[in-house]
Amino acid sequence: MEDLDTQVLRTALSWQAAGLPVVLITVARTWGSSPRPPGSLMAINCRGETVGSVSGGCIEDDLIQRIQTGGIEAVCASERPGLLRYGISADEAHRFGLPCGGTIELVLEPVSARSRLAELLLACQQRRSTERVLDLQTGAVELRPGRRDGLPRLDAHQLSSCLGPQARLVVIGAGDLSRFLCQMALGLGFEVIVCDPREEQRASWQLDGVQVSREMPDDLILQLRPDARTAVVAVTHDPKLDDLALLEALQSEAFYVGAIGSRRNSELRRERLRTHFDLPEAALQALHGPAGLYIGSKTPAEIALSIMAEVVAVKNGLQQPAPTPVQAGKSQQDSTGAPTVTPVTQTAASASNCAF
Repeated sequence: MEDLDTQVLRTALSWQAAGLPVVLITVARTWGSSPRPPGSLMAINCRGETVGSVSGGCIEDDLIQRIQTGGIEAVCASERPGLLRYGISADEAHRFGLPCGGTIELVLEPVSARSRLAELLLACQQRRSTERVLDLQTGAVELRPGRRDGLPRLDAHQLSSCLGPQARLVVIGAGDLSRFLCQMALGLGFEVIVCDPREEQRASWQLDGVQVSREMPDDLILQLRPDARTAVVAVTHDPKLDDLALLEALQSEAFYVGAIGSRRNSELRRERLRTHFDLPEAALQALHGPAGLYIGSKTPAEIALSIMAEVVAVKNGLQQPAPTPVQAGKSQQDSTGAPTVTPVTQTAASASNCAF
């Protein structure tokens, strides 16, 4: 499944190729609360068809009405980029469904060969971060190596925006947990790869939109060379598969590296990586283990939700105070006194803990 930015670029290009006038819209700046963050993309063709969003509400309706009534010229006079600001007054904010005090500024540009959308789309597919500089006077675009996930910069002459590669999740191990994890990641717009060299595990594992690799996990990580838009999660419980892959991932630019396992097994894993591979302490501290946020999860679907929530939080640069990681949550539960359980229940609880 493609992420939303890619869908916007691809659809805008297909409309242009079909001879339809198209406007590409970028959220350039916001003040106060806003429905969509700076950098969000949307495209509208001359028939009022849309892809992407800038507010998820009445702003889209207003733009569609303007274009259907007055054509592309209504928002891009003389075929040059235009600026629109919504939500300046309380009445206007209410009218357009903006949160109280919210203001959003949009840059609208007519799509043409000068827009260089095909080159931009190719760069994203090749996982190259790209800075796109739009000349507000002429509509000409310059593409150059970009900052990673930088905010747009707008002045009187140009709009500079950054588009990076699609977020990617590499899952080590094929099984029930990885299936739920992959389904959630696809829904969140991640590119997803599952790696498992065990034929018996791969035999019945299939999910549309997910690439399945039979290579040894560490070989795959070395080939992929994870960038700052890549997360790696190991879910096999098998050190022979997990450890070397984690070792390589922790020495890459991956923004998240995690592994399931009990707290004890997680500490044993860190000790193995420290003792046998001389991994620096800073790299060990970057390992999320047990992976996930503490939500009391027990089923594979709940555990996948816990892990995916932490992956997204890290991707979005969430700072402290943050939701409680699994290890801290369980430690806190232990310190407050866990209820006494019978041996049978305790066995089930231990199995559940191992899922982390």
